[in-house]
Amino acid sequence: MYLIFATLNSNLISDLGIGLANLAFKLKLPVKGIMKRTMFGHFCGGETIAESLHACAHLADFGVGSILDFSVEGKGDEASFDKTCEEIYHTLVESAKTSYMPFGVFKVTGLGDYHIMEKIQAGEKLTEAEQAAFERTRARVDRLCKAAHDLGLKILSDAEESWFQDVIDDLTYEAMEKYNRERGVVYNTYQMYRHDSLKRLKKAHAEASDRGYILGAKPVRGAYMEKERERAQELGYTDPIQPNKAATDRDYDAAINYCVEKSVWLVCATHNEKSTLKLTELMNLHAIDPNSERMYFSQLYGMSDNISFNLAKAGYNVAKYMPYGPVEKVMPYLTRRASENTSIAGQSSREFELIKREMKRRKESRE
Repeated sequence: MYLIFATLNSNLISDLGIGLANLAFKLKLPVKGIMKRTMFGHFCGGETIAESLHACAHLADFGVGSILDFSVEGKGDEASFDKTCEEIYHTLVESAKTSYMPFGVFKVTGLGDYHIMEKIQAGEKLTEAEQAAFERTRARVDRLCKAAHDLGLKILSDAEESWFQDVIDDLTYEAMEKYNRERGVVYNTYQMYRHDSLKRLKKAHAEASDRGYILGAKPVRGAYMEKERERAQELGYTDPIQPNKAATDRDYDAAINYCVEKSVWLVCATHNEKSTLKLTELMNLHAIDPNSERMYFSQLYGMSDNISFNLAKAGYNVAKYMPYGPVEKVMPYLTRRASENTSIAGQSSREFELIKREMKRRKESRE
């Protein structure tokens, strides 16, 4: 951990290391073993579901749950969409065999063509073939949400780029209306770095209440900020991103507060200590039991263990995202992790300082 976060703490070394690793895989150089002992081994559970179950069981020893996350980006054709759907279905089946893997997760772009979603959101007419392809996407989403419902699990629909997020929202709300009648099964993700996300969350709750189903919400700060800003500037439309981080933090905490007050089923997905503490205080204020099925905290595997393990020790529901997949095919995910850690103000340095402090504590305790 020390070596990995020391690397991530330097933008130059981090970019160079990831670049060399990607190049090595393209040239078919034997670097897989090195990656499994470093970046991949730290941020991923394994190459397969079976390998990842060992990491999940280890977390469970400390009261921390896991969310198996198939982190391979497909080829974008119907065969790859079917394959991804089948793989995620298997994660649900395996998760249902345990008490410590309460969620499944999917990205709609892993189940269908985002170009078609872009056309739908832009109001363009689809061809007959495109409409048929979109119906297959809808069927894949429904298959996974139904499986989660029938297996007694919950499932998260990840957020993606704003120019087709409305379509993802609609598919997710369709599933909620079918499966969130008695409990929160399907959850939508809200990227709070978008200045309209708090309004979208409140509107979704109002519509869920009118239609008689439960809203499941997972607020996050977000992961596509640079791409969003560049596209808005390039195409000349209003930037959907908050003016600064303070505005994102404000809306994130407002979303948490709203979900608690309105009895929304919530996954508080954050590496921010203040937001985490805020939710524990709100739960106490509203007399919500720490292990209420309606409230979960979530962090990424390999990050913010100080938050995850302390929450679990205090009796709160915690579930780590557990990415997995073949090493060479998970490189895009690892590249994003490295980029996010170095671009988020203070994230890698906070992790690094905590690791150094713990190493010092252990050394002193031995002496």
